Amino acid sequence: MKLIELINAQSARLKQAGVSFGHGTTNAFDEAAWLVLWSLKMPWDGLEREASKEVTPEAQAEVEKLVSQRIETRQPTAYLTREAWLQNVPFYVDERTIVPRSFIAELLVDGEGEGLLDAWLSDQTKRVLDLCTGNASLAVIAAMAYPEVTVDAADISPDALEVARINIEKHKLQQRIRLIQSNLLAQVEGPYDLILCNPPYVNTQSMSELPPEYRCEPELALAGGEDGMDLIRTIVRDAPANLSDIGVLVLEIGNERGHFEHAFRRLEVAWLETSAGNDQVLAVTREALVRWLSARADR
Repeated sequence: MKLIELINAQSARLKQAGVSFGHGTTNAFDEAAWLVLWSLKMPWDGLEREASKEVTPEAQAEVEKLVSQRIETRQPTAYLTREAWLQNVPFYVDERTIVPRSFIAELLVDGEGEGLLDAWLSDQTKRVLDLCTGNASLAVIAAMAYPEVTVDAADISPDALEVARINIEKHKLQQRIRLIQSNLLAQVEGPYDLILCNPPYVNTQSMSELPPEYRCEPELALAGGEDGMDLIRTIVRDAPANLSDIGVLVLEIGNERGHFEHAFRRLEVAWLETSAGNDQVLAVTREALVRWLSARADR
């Protein structure tokens, strides 16, 4: 069987099984290609070049075994391969953290090597916090994008921080990224010029409807309470005390824009364009946060 035929066959199996995507791929063919190429120890860019290559029966059997594991366990492929990619940067991942997929990464680095966040930063931007860091993917990408900054990577989960340490060492960024165990902003050491945060924001109803693949991830890293805003309320409240005068908070809220706007009426934010549209990620300055919190206190 040729490589492309094997991928098509596994793609059909994934479709037939009704597995869910969203942890690095969005469709059955790409998911099958990931599983097949990883099993065959082939590079990502090898498909087009090797599409007609014959796959031995022994290698085919290993591929089919891996795809069966994906179907039967409903584990995201990243957990099976122990690897995920974000903005073409490889990361180690396992069940101790969610699979990295933040749209904030797009804003740090686009195809030209410059990020859309540059307009929000200045030459005085020196200290960055990746809050709810998980496996440290945003911390690593931020450090790569801005060689002049230092980054703190904070998470409440000791398990997540162990995975984060693996990735920081993998990319040899130990001198520029510091790990902090912190319950949101409670134990960090600001002020920061930029806070990046992809917090748990899935509302209770959505949590109950998640596909099994998402249920394999730590609930601690997903669940955001009844309206998804429980942790975000604390972050918005505490952010000004941890931001410098030029500080900016960049916050990912997924599909919860409606709940966000209801919870934070009249808070002046900018919605940032990503590949998922302009309602997933927002930026808000320290000045705007202080003004909003002051207005609430005066009521």
